[in-house]
Amino acid sequence: MDKLIINGGKKLNGDVTVSGSKNASLPIFCATILAPGMNQISNVPFLRDINTTIKVLNSLGAQVEGNGNVVRIDTSSINSHEATYDLVKTMRASVLVLGPLLARFGQARVSLPGGCAIGARPINLHLKGLQALGAEIVLEHGYVAARCKRLKGARINFDVSTVGGTEHLMMAAATAKGETLLENAAREPEIVDLAQYLNRMGARIEGAGTDTVRIQGVTELSAANYEVMPDRIEAGTFMIAAAITGGDIRIHRMKLEHLDALAFKLQDAGIEITSRDGIVRIKAPKKVHSVNIKTRPYPGFPTDMQAQFMALMCLADGASVISENIFENRFMHVSELQRFGADITIEGNTSTVKGVKKLSGAPVMATDLRASASLILAGLAAEGTSEVTRIYHLDRGYESIEKKLAGLGADVVRVKE
Repeated sequence: MDKLIINGGKKLNGDVTVSGSKNASLPIFCATILAPGMNQISNVPFLRDINTTIKVLNSLGAQVEGNGNVVRIDTSSINSHEATYDLVKTMRASVLVLGPLLARFGQARVSLPGGCAIGARPINLHLKGLQALGAEIVLEHGYVAARCKRLKGARINFDVSTVGGTEHLMMAAATAKGETLLENAAREPEIVDLAQYLNRMGARIEGAGTDTVRIQGVTELSAANYEVMPDRIEAGTFMIAAAITGGDIRIHRMKLEHLDALAFKLQDAGIEITSRDGIVRIKAPKKVHSVNIKTRPYPGFPTDMQAQFMALMCLADGASVISENIFENRFMHVSELQRFGADITIEGNTSTVKGVKKLSGAPVMATDLRASASLILAGLAAEGTSEVTRIYHLDRGYESIEKKLAGLGADVVRVKE
């Protein structure tokens, strides 16, 4: 098992390039199931979650080849309709193969996903939507078994905004008979990316990125080539890395408009943000100001940036209040940040962070993907040496982050425990 050793206190300077989006790649990979043929997906990040999805596709009979950040997926040879527990349990997004398998083959059997450290993320809205499209669904022995000769369009109103549910039903409805209307749909940029890929395959989807998505079902789709969008959460993490170290960096291949809520809060905290010719420059002030945040569904402040922003507020001038409104267990990084000397108290879904003059290097343990990023950020700013263990969480969502940080002047190395 690997860990990161960080000697903190160094200002980050220079240029860094953002990798492709994990959260866009995963549903696009699942969508390739919808039609036989060879798909070429480029700008794919090299991550554990990507490898897991490839294993799921291989288990179904697809032929998958990777060359750098380009993945070729031949779905002509899919001969299985079942995604087993041993694969699905390691990554919740694997359940997204259910709808595409059902749409193409009329049947699917997929394991229910396991629990998640940051809170319950049930798939009841996914299943309710598939039933509205005409699927017969049975839960048996920990699996979802679904059948339907051909799905039929329907009007579906989500009780709550759900990214996975919106993606799942967009895929399933692409070849359903008639029109499907998804209301109170999630609006994340990754959903827009999936819709663009599906339309490249021949789907007819309008409204992705708004709360109403209209899908005109087509009789068949075709394999397609597509370039995945940049990872906005990785980009946001680098923005905070510059801010927390007092640095000045330029971020390439990021879309600032995908991070408006974060950018506004960083500017409120005194960080200078400029964008020119597709390059975003982040320049830190001498002292960061305290800012309050509340996580919300997109376009609100992203829950996936809450832990990183909290790390920044640990060194801010004054006190900030951070409210987590998406997941119920997403403050597990607090106890680890306190090991650096952070002054944080929790009451329910709210944390109060009182800025301290300095953080001190410490041994810490990652509890989930975004928590691991917050600990690295704290370690970069802290005086002395920090060790971050259990970074297999980190490898689920950040491609070679220690190498990218080292390229900006950070003293960080990966070693075997």
